[in-house]
Amino acid sequence: MDEDYETWNPYHGFMEDVNGNASNNVYTPEVADEYAPKVGQIFDSLEEVYEFYNNYAKMGGFGIRRHSQKTHKGSNDITRKEFVCYKQGNYEKKVDDKGIRSRGVVRCGCEAKIAVLQVGQSTMYRISTFVEEHNHLLANPEEVHMLTSHRKVSDAKKLLTKQLALVNVPTYKQFGILEVQAGGIQNIGCTKRDLYNYARDLRSEYKGHDADMVNEHFLCEKSKNDSFFYKMEADGDDKLTHCFWADARSRSSYKLYGDAIVFDTTYNTNRYGMIFAPILGVNNHGQTIVFGCGFLNNETTESFIWLFEQFKEAMQGDLPKIIITDQDPAIAKAISQVFPGTFHRFCIWHIMNKFSEKIGACAHQDTLSELKKCVWDYDTKEEFDARWKEVIDRAKLHENAHDWFSSIYDLRSRWVPAYVKHVFSAGMSASSRAEGDHAFFKGYVSKSNTLMDFILRFNRGLAHQRHEELIATHVDVNQKPLFKTPMMMERQMAEIYTRKIFKKFQVQLWLSWGCVLEVSSDSDNLCVYKVTERRKDGSLKVREVTVDKAVDNVACSCKRFEFEGIVCRHILAYMKWKQTEHLPDHYILKRWTRTAKSNLTLEEHGKNIDDFGDDSLLMRQTTLSRIASELIDGALVSIEACKLLEEDFESTRKKIKLLVDSTTNVRHNGSEGNVSSDSCGGLDANVNGDISEGTEQNVACLQPQHFDDPLPVRAKGCGKRLKGGKEKAMERKGRHCSICKQVGHNKQKCPTLSK
Repeated sequence: MDEDYETWNPYHGFMEDVNGNASNNVYTPEVADEYAPKVGQIFDSLEEVYEFYNNYAKMGGFGIRRHSQKTHKGSNDITRKEFVCYKQGNYEKKVDDKGIRSRGVVRCGCEAKIAVLQVGQSTMYRISTFVEEHNHLLANPEEVHMLTSHRKVSDAKKLLTKQLALVNVPTYKQFGILEVQAGGIQNIGCTKRDLYNYARDLRSEYKGHDADMVNEHFLCEKSKNDSFFYKMEADGDDKLTHCFWADARSRSSYKLYGDAIVFDTTYNTNRYGMIFAPILGVNNHGQTIVFGCGFLNNETTESFIWLFEQFKEAMQGDLPKIIITDQDPAIAKAISQVFPGTFHRFCIWHIMNKFSEKIGACAHQDTLSELKKCVWDYDTKEEFDARWKEVIDRAKLHENAHDWFSSIYDLRSRWVPAYVKHVFSAGMSASSRAEGDHAFFKGYVSKSNTLMDFILRFNRGLAHQRHEELIATHVDVNQKPLFKTPMMMERQMAEIYTRKIFKKFQVQLWLSWGCVLEVSSDSDNLCVYKVTERRKDGSLKVREVTVDKAVDNVACSCKRFEFEGIVCRHILAYMKWKQTEHLPDHYILKRWTRTAKSNLTLEEHGKNIDDFGDDSLLMRQTTLSRIASELIDGALVSIEACKLLEEDFESTRKKIKLLVDSTTNVRHNGSEGNVSSDSCGGLDANVNGDISEGTEQNVACLQPQHFDDPLPVRAKGCGKRLKGGKEKAMERKGRHCSICKQVGHNKQKCPTLSK
């Protein structure tokens, strides 16, 4: 070889001057002759030329890029094309480079390249020029994967990262998964920054189209199942302001369990800051279920009225008996207008949580426990009122926090158990179920999500939530509970109630053995019993059980049955005393039974929501990786086996490429007559492009109403700007400068220092 040439040496020094001009050293890649380009070599397409030269470049330690080309004037076919080294050309400093991020100089005038010419009028190309020599150091094998032309987020990796993102796997962990599957970072084919850039590009695709995509998604859900309900509303500039949706299963669940609902809003679920407002209930397993969801751009009375009106229209049935919320005045006003016959209960936890804040520090502990006892221990309104005033007066709370304690006392008919336990609420006294549900779904969504992202991730969470109901039903069918008593009533209810509700009943039945009955009064129509039980602290608690002889009905002063729908231990003690073997039917609420869904009529069978779809890319990749790993492990013991496996892999690779290319061409040619599935929110259903033959819903899906993305929302509960310690100190009342003793600055900024 000529002495002016050097073969590739990864550790050989390479110098450039300050202007980026390369030295006179020449570097030739060391690549097997079968992979090196040759003048006269023919390829079927330009893409094949690029792949061949790029593969050669990867072996040689450099990157490539597409360069100049010539086209035929008549047909516009490419007649000549150049592919050059990535260091081709020279750096030219721009006049105004402000705002451009600082990057090193890459180009150094390298002339390595290949040029191809079109063969006649065909799609084939022949290499006409091949310049092999480079004027720069070639990359080490460990560094080649970082060169741009050898970095690509393949279609398979794009699909995989999308699926991993759906299960809230962050980008850096996605890269770790790819690393393990590929056997090293250098084998992935892209860098971590490439994955972040791809995620950024995906987000930019939604920009300006997010609300429209949500609308199209809802339209297609409606076309697949007419029981799907949704409404979207925009302002005068077509920007989305309100949105509500409820699928078929949610609407059918409301028919069964819509007697008690919980409503609370939450924040930080999407990039626009729109307020997420789910409406929740409890199923026969005691699990939280979703009746409907909404997005609001503010928390005004008008917005809540709009949301409740849509909910009312979607459910088309009896109004709920009770709605549990916090003390938001806008929500309260909206409920009174939309649900005038529904009892509105305030969350007791939110109110009692403020007790410690409002009570003075001196009397805090004793007064707090007395107030809690006052709220929970008294069954009648008169007992509560008397005890409340006694505690307030003793602690002198009327002096320190008179306004607040007076206000919540005035609202006692909305939150104190003695005032509200007569209304059925499925055992709920607080909106903690809603907060728990918010926490559950925030495991699937984040504040960086687009609305469309949120819908898809929320649907996954909803599918998992509903799967828990399926698990509970499976347990009911296949497992029998353990009994604690010899009573027939326990065995009766084990067959009727779901497992969760039976356990609650079983506790009451067991505790009934510790109750002592005593006749208090007896008349022709009524008989009153005093039921005494000893509590854990050793104290005695007396309840009254009233028997209406005319209608054969038993009621207890604790009102557990009215409040929760499960018979209390005091009534069970009376039944045990009367030797009642079976619980009468009118004490069994169907909503708590295993057969609660037996009369379900509303269609609820829409498209199943799977975690990864029927043809899971992740599952396929895992399966193929396992097979390939087993083949490689078996072949490593023999050189001949390794060569055989390598030949088979290469043959299979070519066959797969031909198959994928042909499939892509068929799809491309056959897509002219149909609208793509992405036009309906990216779902698995295609919509026929012939409007005349389509249904009215398909026409709507092809021509949906336009919605612009919502404006960013600054909700009252989304948090405040974080302030630094210095800023907080400057705002603190009485903060003085240590030099001039004036307020409003510190000693570093004291005006006396400048004099």
